[in-house]
Amino acid sequence: MESTLISLAHGFSVALQFDNLWYAFIGCLVGTLVGVLPGIGPLSGISILLPVTFGLNATQAVIMLAGIYYGSQYGGSTTSILMRIPGEASSVMTCIDGNAMAKKGRAGAALCIAAVGSFVAGTFGILVLTVIAPPLATIALKFGPPEYTALLVMGLIFLAYMSSTSLVRTLAMAALGLMLGMIGIDNMTGHFRYSFDLNELGDGLSIVPVAVGLFGLGEILSTPSHKITGDVISPKFRELLPTKQEWREASWPIARGSVLGFIIGIIPGSAHIISSFLSYALERRLSKTPEQFGKGAVAGVAGPESANNSASTGAFVPMLALGIPTGPITAVLIGALMIHGVPAGPQLVTEHRDLFWGFVASMYVGNVMLLLLNLPLVSVFVSVLRIPYTYLYPLIIMFCIVGVYEVNHSTVDIWIMIIMGALGYALRKFDFDPAPLVLGLVIAPLFEQSLRQSLIMSAGHYAIFFTRPIACGLLIVSAVLLAAAAFSFFFKRKDWRDQLAEAEAGEGQP
Repeated sequence: MESTLISLAHGFSVALQFDNLWYAFIGCLVGTLVGVLPGIGPLSGISILLPVTFGLNATQAVIMLAGIYYGSQYGGSTTSILMRIPGEASSVMTCIDGNAMAKKGRAGAALCIAAVGSFVAGTFGILVLTVIAPPLATIALKFGPPEYTALLVMGLIFLAYMSSTSLVRTLAMAALGLMLGMIGIDNMTGHFRYSFDLNELGDGLSIVPVAVGLFGLGEILSTPSHKITGDVISPKFRELLPTKQEWREASWPIARGSVLGFIIGIIPGSAHIISSFLSYALERRLSKTPEQFGKGAVAGVAGPESANNSASTGAFVPMLALGIPTGPITAVLIGALMIHGVPAGPQLVTEHRDLFWGFVASMYVGNVMLLLLNLPLVSVFVSVLRIPYTYLYPLIIMFCIVGVYEVNHSTVDIWIMIIMGALGYALRKFDFDPAPLVLGLVIAPLFEQSLRQSLIMSAGHYAIFFTRPIACGLLIVSAVLLAAAAFSFFFKRKDWRDQLAEAEAGEGQP
């Protein structure tokens, strides 16, 4: 514990440098705006601004991009409470009681509770991250190629199992991402693969044009150009303080949401979204007055807002300690580290001490910045909501094109972005989630390398994955998840057939 405190103190010496403070502030500010504006979301914001980080060092880049991620969790509550439009997917549950409080004249109190709950939950998540990530990384250093291969397989299947779309569709998207990740020079033989005689594809598909295309351009193409209008309730600054009764009603939901969100955040999938739904359901179940939910219950704001912020912090644990992305956002962050020549995983803690502890310490600083940003500047963020999307979206498209081109000064990257934008639009129209594709693309090099190293170690025998206990255990978990998904699909189909047969029998009766 003493060594952890010493390392954290070193991290603060890095995070409190003026340049790092500045980029933390930029990330928090942009993240808040991304959360406030409906239809953009943190993934689109991070993807669009990823090219901007190429002029920065790795520490500054990850501090700014992570600030966009957890900052968007703060900002999403503003639109939800004031307009009943979720600025971010994880703020859907906040719309229900947050807007109901606003209509009762308690918009300021709802915003304050959401901000304080987010601050407490985010700080709790960072404390736990500080304690458990280093020892977890130490354990992970004992992993060999077979263990990493099995871990990556389990991560993909776990993500597919937790996905809101079907398991088959999610795995198909992940497989497509793995296939795209094979484009470029084979690291072991030096041969060009699937490059279509384009020298620019020698290093493979860059994460930047793919992410910007799928989540930036694709999101814009699939979102209507007109903004859903609604009455914007603008609270006054003096109305921000909740009453003592409201604080009492919010305290336990904030505590429960913080713990629940962090635990769920470690699990692969859209943790910050899942956690807010589960927290809302938990608070309604535990409430002595469940009939108040939907009519302005304080717990309906405090619990979900705390849970989604704590979950966003929990998602960094497997990313930093194991190098395993738990979702598309952490996958893009891992891609940003790789672009700067820094491997995500156990080596990050041991070999890049300044970056790891500086990043952890910057999250403490960022949470304070977000608390100071979100309360006094509510009126400013409200005015941003009034910008017509007919002006906003062309500007975003321009930033996408300029940002992607500036990375390598390559028109091929622009074409990749356009193709991926069209693909992202088509995937959304056919109810495919593009996120697993990015996950597959990011982990493809590590997965291929660890798989081939494992087979070299065993002279081509796949039995190596079953003779090593950790790898075998991880593969067994993967098989159990696949079996559970198959049984769930079978029983749902059986129930559907029974209901159809009953309906036909009912229609046949006179």
